Amino acid sequence: MTEDRLRIGVFGCGAIGSVICRAIDDGTIDADIVAICDRSPEVAHFTDSLASHPMVMGIAEMAKSVDIVVEAASQDAVRRIAPVVLSAGCDLMIMSVGALSDAELLDQLKGLARRNGCRIYIPSGAVAGIDGIKSAKLGGIESVVLTTRKPPSGFSGAPYVEEHGIDLSKLSEATVLFEGSAADAVKAFPANVNVAGTISLAGIGYEDTVVRVIADPGIARNVHQIEVRGKFGALTVRTENLPSPANPKTSYIAVLSAIATLKKLTEPVWVGT
Repeated sequence: MTEDRLRIGVFGCGAIGSVICRAIDDGTIDADIVAICDRSPEVAHFTDSLASHPMVMGIAEMAKSVDIVVEAASQDAVRRIAPVVLSAGCDLMIMSVGALSDAELLDQLKGLARRNGCRIYIPSGAVAGIDGIKSAKLGGIESVVLTTRKPPSGFSGAPYVEEHGIDLSKLSEATVLFEGSAADAVKAFPANVNVAGTISLAGIGYEDTVVRVIADPGIARNVHQIEVRGKFGALTVRTENLPSPANPKTSYIAVLSAIATLKKLTEPVWVGT
């Protein structure tokens, strides 16, 4: 490891975090995986499986030892660790972006980042078109609608499904599970619609972004369609993503987006808005 190489710490080594760690370890990302933090008893075995053998650290120690911490755990984890990381002057990449629907938390984190000279990175995740939405916002956006369609198994364990007693195994046709604001969607489906958070931050906010969630037994892919209208014209983007091999609730491209974001930080030329 040299002083000018990006030093990365990963918080959460589940389906997403473990893939990110391996991408750094195998050289896909030209950086060093210095530390990891995970409450699983298997974390020591995981570090041994990596050629770089990163240290297992608590979040406070990690934030002082790396250039950027990657959160790949949960919305609750964002609330717990983000203030610690940013207060240490360390950059932070957030995967569980739904946590930022809490306006008070978002303002707090922005303030900490400004005061401590660090940045918060949010990957595009499982959707395309984020650069277009950011540009359109400058000209004025009138409406944003996200329709997320996944196989029923992709919604298992979602608070909304459990609270409403929905038996996903009995669905025989496409069924609208939810329609409402992005603010409500990220609470109802915290592991399924993080894309709603990313779109909201890029566009017109959590309260004004409309989200429609559909369970469809007739598909094998996670489908996200974004429809944006405004003074710039209209934008429609549709992605059909294969689920992550490690977690059907997560689109594989969301994991690749995280890797691409870290890779971008190590490169001299940045492409895209």
